[in-house]
Amino acid sequence: MDPVTAPAPASLEVSGLAFAYPDGHQALFGVDFRIARGERVALLGPNGAGKTTLVLHLNGILSGGSGTVTVAGLPVGKRHMAEIRQKVGIVFQDPDDQLFMPTVREDVAFGPAAAGIRGTALQERVRTALERVGMLDFADRPPHHLSFGQRRRVAVATVLAMEPEILVLDEPSSNLDPASRRELADILRSLDVTVLMVTHDLPYALELCPRSLVLSEGVIAADAPTGELLCDEELMRTHRLELPFGFAPKSVTMGA
Repeated sequence: MDPVTAPAPASLEVSGLAFAYPDGHQALFGVDFRIARGERVALLGPNGAGKTTLVLHLNGILSGGSGTVTVAGLPVGKRHMAEIRQKVGIVFQDPDDQLFMPTVREDVAFGPAAAGIRGTALQERVRTALERVGMLDFADRPPHHLSFGQRRRVAVATVLAMEPEILVLDEPSSNLDPASRRELADILRSLDVTVLMVTHDLPYALELCPRSLVLSEGVIAADAPTGELLCDEELMRTHRLELPFGFAPKSVTMGA
């Protein structure tokens, strides 16, 4: 194929991924999926399905099982680990797990500075990341003086400052008031990155992610448009996924 027209590698490709913890608990039994550049995909599933185990394989925090994980054409492994960890940005459920510096600006600068970026290039990374989450005016504030929703947006900025290929969000809407939830949704829709969103918040998944994967008992049990999945009552019941009382998936206009 002509290299000019060759398709870009997938942002994320997982093939045959199986993993057991040292105590013998088998968390993943052979996970396969592919996410194209720029897609927004929700990872759904009941507690204990293996979602956290899967996410921790995406940037090599966990390894040692079988199968492969490839990020933007690079296999996840020791050889490419530094590059992989810049390409896969994980935003954890509790922003206080990621914010530990005296000011917002220093928190956002920490990752790029550790990667060797200095001077005006570093300042530009910080400014751009904070602008993208609407927090530039708070750059010199201590993170612990911010609201929970503001801290979550700063946590997203700390990851965006690394210019990742993939943004992985763990329960991004948890503990947010309705206004903060909407603001974060607007930010996520505006980003030009691949998004994998791990969530129990099915309406949020429907609003933000055109496609969803259901991980259940260590395998991908379903991979389909989010609206279709949420309307499949048997699938939902089988995998312990429940919509809020009165919520009708067909009534929601999907995010672009």
